[in-house]
This record gives sequence, C-alpha cells and structure tokens, in this order.
Amino acid sequence: MRIVIAGGHGQIALRLERLLAARGDEVAGIIRKAEQADDLRQAGAEPVVLDLESASVDEVAERLRGADAAVFAAGAGPGSGASRKDTVDKAAAVLFADAAVKAGVRRFVIVSSMGADPRHQGDEIFDVYLRAKGEADAYVRGLDALDWTILRPGQLTDDAGTGLVRLEARTGRGPIPRDDVAAVLAELVDTSATAGLTLELISGPVPVSVAVKSVAGN
Repeated sequence: MRIVIAGGHGQIALRLERLLAARGDEVAGIIRKAEQADDLRQAGAEPVVLDLESASVDEVAERLRGADAAVFAAGAGPGSGASRKDTVDKAAAVLFADAAVKAGVRRFVIVSSMGADPRHQGDEIFDVYLRAKGEADAYVRGLDALDWTILRPGQLTDDAGTGLVRLEARTGRGPIPRDDVAAVLAELVDTSATAGLTLELISGPVPVSVAVKSVAGN
C-alpha cells in the first residue's frame, strides 16, 4: 500500500511510519519544515514539505494522488493557542479530507481525541481543542466519498507499548502508549471493514490485531 500521513513529524506519526515501512508499505509524511525531513527518512518515510495551514485543496490532492490510504495525524500541539486549534486540528483536517476526496483516496483514518465533541462547552484551550477535533470528526463523517475511521485515544504516554489494548465504541478514560496507538493505526489503514466507526482506544487485555478484527464490520 501507499499511505500518506498528515502531520508526518508527530510523535505518533513517526512511530506509524516505522511500522508501515517495516512491513513493506510505501509511506509519505507531510511536514511543515524541511529540517524535519531527515527524521522521516530515518523512519522509512518519504518527506513531503507542505504547510496544511496555507495549502490549497488542489495542492494537497496532488500529494495524495495514487495513495491507497490517508491518515490525518497532525495537531497544533500542547503549546499552541486557541487560533491554531482552529487552523490545524479543525481546518487542516477538513482540508486533508477534501483533498482525499478530490484525489480519489477512499480509505481515510483520522486521529482524534477522547471527548472530542463539536458541542463541548468551555473557553479553556483544551475546551477549544475538543470542539475543534469534534467539528473535524463531524465533517469527515459527512463525506460519503470516504471510507473513514475515527480513532480517539485516551491519555497518551511515552511508555513502551505492550501490544495489548481495549478498542471499542466506548472504553471509558484511561492511558495508552503512543507505540500502541501507532500499532492500532497500522492495522486500521489495512482494515477497511472498520469504515464508518468511531473508536475509543486505551490500554487493555486484547492484542492489537485481535482488537481491530473484533470491531471490524460492527
């Protein structure tokens, strides 16, 4: 498969690129800064320098053409202000989804957040973030031209992955190593039977491949 990842230099994306490249997939990661390119090459991915906050749909679609799947793993990051939650976590996700439609890439996986909801109340930065992610998710759900899956991890940690997870429509809150989020994403891009599902993810008792197969088609 050829897989294009938005936010290619993110902590989850770099892990995902290593996993996909190791299993023989062709991976491209969209990055904002040229100086990040070497990190992607070391992960086995082709770096594509493009700023999703200023690019057009046509520019992004050009980078997506010929791909078998697209993964939106970009984020404004914890140190960013409210305006970038809107321009990255919402607008860039919408742009990437529209570009996937234009490029004819049906398989689309978006990394969201537990608690994401367009109706979420509050004015703190994290409230704005959850609203932005929720609005992006709602937009993607409305695109019939995409076979979308929305993944909502719990509290992200840098602990070593265990390969054991709980992946369900509702899991309740809990931690999840970024290693295991990447492992689940690698399975999801390859499992189109999970299309149309919004899934929560935390650490649990079930091996990643079994967890993905158990939700596929539900």
